[in-house]
Amino acid sequence: MANSIRLTADEGPIMIESTLTTERADLLHALAQHRFFLRNTARGLTDEQAGARSTVSELCVGGLIKHVAQMEQGWVDFIVDGPDGSLPSTDPDTYERYAQAFRMLPGETLAGVLTTYDEVARRTDELVRTLPDLDASHPLPEAPWFEPGAHWSARRALLHIIAETSQHAGHADIVREAIDGAKSMG
Repeated sequence: MANSIRLTADEGPIMIESTLTTERADLLHALAQHRFFLRNTARGLTDEQAGARSTVSELCVGGLIKHVAQMEQGWVDFIVDGPDGSLPSTDPDTYERYAQAFRMLPGETLAGVLTTYDEVARRTDELVRTLPDLDASHPLPEAPWFEPGAHWSARRALLHIIAETSQHAGHADIVREAIDGAKSMG
């Protein structure tokens, strides 16, 4: 039997299985809720609007969704494989790919960005459901923004994904409001 979590979206209510532990169901619910808020900022936008920088920052709605998908993918790869270079680093090539994630590049579409995000989300959700141990941890890669020698558990990486998604949903809401006055919340 499944519990229905009512988040009004084009896709309908989000279903979370009641057979999961409370912690895993809570993680899935938080992920679904903050993904909804982020995706909702893109509702009705054209590709041009999704790629528009509507504030003084470099951010655009499509780029933020693209970044969150890449960030989530990187952290899920970290949970599964450990530090393998998929997370941002000081390497110039890796950093440039990271910076490009905040922009919609020529040939990219909002539909494509959203499809990729959905694929990443499905993989993450399946990992939350099936990972044998949320306490399993890996050392963080060496980078100036990580404490030297620190390890993160799968749980902490998932909480980081939720926090990043929430933070960038707020950024996207501001960018969207500057485009056409639409707000995701309030």
